[in-house]
Amino acid sequence: MSEYNQRTDVRAHRSAANDQPLLSVCIATRNRDRYLALTLDNILEQCGDDMEVVVVDGASTDDTATVVAARASNWSNLKYYPQAVNSGIDGDYDKAVELAQGRYCWLASDDDMFAPGAVASVLNACRKEPDAVIIDAEVRTADLTDVLVPQRLGFSGERRYISTDSDRLFIDCGLHLNFIGALVIRRELWLQRERKRYYGSEFIHVGVLFQAPLPGEVIVIGAPLVHIRYGVGNWTSRSFQVWMFKWPDLIWSFDWLAESSRAAVSQRYPWQSPVVLLLYRAKGWYSWQEFTQFILPRAKMSWRIWLAGLISLLPGRLVNFAALAYARLRRGNQRGGIYDLKRSRYFSGKHSRG
Repeated sequence: MSEYNQRTDVRAHRSAANDQPLLSVCIATRNRDRYLALTLDNILEQCGDDMEVVVVDGASTDDTATVVAARASNWSNLKYYPQAVNSGIDGDYDKAVELAQGRYCWLASDDDMFAPGAVASVLNACRKEPDAVIIDAEVRTADLTDVLVPQRLGFSGERRYISTDSDRLFIDCGLHLNFIGALVIRRELWLQRERKRYYGSEFIHVGVLFQAPLPGEVIVIGAPLVHIRYGVGNWTSRSFQVWMFKWPDLIWSFDWLAESSRAAVSQRYPWQSPVVLLLYRAKGWYSWQEFTQFILPRAKMSWRIWLAGLISLLPGRLVNFAALAYARLRRGNQRGGIYDLKRSRYFSGKHSRG
C-alpha cells in the first residue's frame, strides 16, 4: 500500500471519533528488520481493538517493509509509514506521534519486548487520564536469555506525581528515561510542546517531558513491563558522544529544575572525570579518535586535557582487565557493568568479540 493511501486511511479513521484508540504504540525504525519482526510479533500478541501500532521507517534499505506488510495483513491497526529520507531518530519518533490516532502514545523501541500483561497495565493507567505514564524495565542480554538488571527504577509499586513534584519526578525517573520505551505520553500534550529543538539530541522524549512543568499527573509503574535487548542499539557505536555530551547537555538545559536535581541525573561534564574515561576506555568506547573529535575542540589546554589524552592511549586490554577485576571486587555480581566490559573489544576472555 502506498504512503498516500495509508495517510488517506488515517484521515478517514480520525473522522470517526468513536473509533479513536486509547493507545498508539509508536515505533521508529531503520534497517532493523530482524529485530522488528520479533518485536512486532510480541506486541501484536497483546493488542486489542482499543489500540494501534504505528511504524515510521526512516528510509530502510532492508526487508522492513516486507516484515510489516506480513503482519499488517492480519491486523489492520498496524500502520506503516516509510520515509523517503531519514530524518534521524528524534524526527522519526516525532512523526510517529503526529501520525498516531491514539489518545496516548507509547514510544516503543524496535528491538525490545513487552512483558506479559504489559499492554493491559499501561491501558489501565491511561484510563486514569494522566499526562504521562512511566514504566519500569529490566535489562537483558542481546538474545534476551539472561537478566542483567532486574529493575531500572529504584522502587516497586505505583507512584503518582503532580506538577509541584517535578524535581522529585526528575530525580526518581530522569536517568531511567534515557530508555525511550519507558514513556507513554498524552498525544495532545506532546503536540503542544516544542519538539524540533530536540532533534539531534537522541532523547526527544525527555526534552518534551521536562522542558517545562507538566500541567497534570504522571503515573509511574515500578514493575518491569519491558525487556530491554541490551547492546544492539543503533547508537552503540556513538556511546561516547551520546553519554559524555548529548545526554548531559540535554539534562542541564532544563534550568527551571534545581541544580541538585539535574546533578542527580547526570554530571555536567562527565568527560572531565578520569574515572569515567578509564571506564569508557575499558569498554572500548574511548580512544584517541574520540579524544581528538570531541574533547580537544571543547576544552582549554590544562592538566585535565593532557590526562584525558593519556587515558585514550592506555593499553585497552590492560585497562579492561583492571576494570573487570575492580568491578568484581567492589560491586560483586553487578552484571550490567561486567557485561559491557566482557563485550569490549579489549576483553581477552572467551567471550571476546575480537
